[in-house]
Amino acid sequence: MSLFRDDGIVLRTQKLGEADRIITLLTRGHGRVRAVARGVRRTKSKFGARLEPFSHVDVQFFARGSELVGRGLPLCTQSETIAPYGGGIVTDYARYTAGTAMLETAERFTDHEGEPAVQQYLLLVGGLRTLARGEHAPHLVLDAFLLRSLAVNGYAPSFGDCARCGMPGPNRFFSVASGGSVCADCRVPGSVVPSPQALELLGALLTGDWETADACEPRHVREGSGLVSAYLHWHMERGLRSLRYVEKS
Repeated sequence: MSLFRDDGIVLRTQKLGEADRIITLLTRGHGRVRAVARGVRRTKSKFGARLEPFSHVDVQFFARGSELVGRGLPLCTQSETIAPYGGGIVTDYARYTAGTAMLETAERFTDHEGEPAVQQYLLLVGGLRTLARGEHAPHLVLDAFLLRSLAVNGYAPSFGDCARCGMPGPNRFFSVASGGSVCADCRVPGSVVPSPQALELLGALLTGDWETADACEPRHVREGSGLVSAYLHWHMERGLRSLRYVEKS
């Protein structure tokens, strides 16, 4: 038997028996982890209140053997709140739907339990913090998170130079299958011609230029979100269920 301690974000919970839950977390040191939390569904359980989706927590696990992820699910025996991001998210529909899509994305990009995914973890912590504080429009925070998640997982889109030949941008066409912006010579069937403002917005979200992103017109924001969604679905091979509920400006 071994004890492990890590901090993580609660991605989702599932009922188990009459009073327990299976908690799925994205942790700093162990990647995605599923653990059993006993008694957390009892009404007087303060422990359970700390293990709700969006919560940033410090958790202690009790596992069989020398590895946290191995035979059977470990037990979650202690939990301390680092940041209750859910308080600033669940009371607002736009923030809640954007946050739910962020949690689902993080889980999908960490499909192998026990494998560290530090960059994805840090992106999620930062994204939820920004969302909870209401610093920017929720759909912009979500699109920025999706683009950066794609980038850290090896699917960074190009919004300027040609994704195929490297011709300096701006380039008129955009191809999901080709990796983003493409020049006229590299254009493939299915390419679209987005507005320059939409491409500028997506480049700003990817690099963290919030001044440019916040000033973008709603019609270009909607156009950019459509490109992000199409690009994400292409590389994930199946869409995010939660994206359909996200409010767009």
